[in-house]
Amino acid sequence: MIGTPANSTNLSILVYSQLAEVRSSVRTAVGRRAAGGLGRIDWVECANYSQVKDQLDSGDIDLAIFDGDAQPTGGIGLCRQFKNEITDCPPIVVLILREVDRWLASWSLADGVIVRPIDPVAASATIAETLRAHAAAIPVIR
Repeated sequence: MIGTPANSTNLSILVYSQLAEVRSSVRTAVGRRAAGGLGRIDWVECANYSQVKDQLDSGDIDLAIFDGDAQPTGGIGLCRQFKNEITDCPPIVVLILREVDRWLASWSLADGVIVRPIDPVAASATIAETLRAHAAAIPVIR
């Protein structure tokens, strides 16, 4: 399902935050393609837990980005929950406000971390590396 150089299908990337401006900043920073050789991104926006759960349960999501500071349900806790509950959970990248919160992202079993304010180059690289590692079934070292 993941768009690789041999298979440039579209990618469904979920972005979760209760704040529309956070979701927009992620979409704007990454754009329509995270890297050459990967498929175009179809963004799926979620503003609450039930939307995220429904989308992940569908099995159609290639990668999810969770706002670690989302309210009332933070993305760090959701990441840990879904990593433990969904058998074939898609890779999850956690968006954090402070560099020192990387340990929380590690605890959550996140596959990647993006620090706000979002650096478009770093965010795209994180997403591309995470997608490629997942496609290659390379275990994430935490």
